[in-house]
Amino acid sequence: MLEIGWFSAKLFFKGKLLRDPIYFVQRTAIATTIGSFLLVLFAQIDIPFCLPITLSSLVTGLTMPFLLKDFKMK
Repeated sequence: MLEIGWFSAKLFFKGKLLRDPIYFVQRTAIATTIGSFLLVLFAQIDIPFCLPITLSSLVTGLTMPFLLKDFKMK
């Protein structure tokens, strides 16, 4: 398992893992923006700060498969 992760990391840093890196960066930026917006929005509510972090992380994690459904690797 670690060997697969290490091999993937080496390909990523060599630029040989992603077929369209701009698409990946664009989709990741969209998800990060959504997560940050939700975190700021939920942080305004008078609840413990761990709940906004949990909710925004959950929503961001749920949107990633939809954003990266057309993601292709080499």
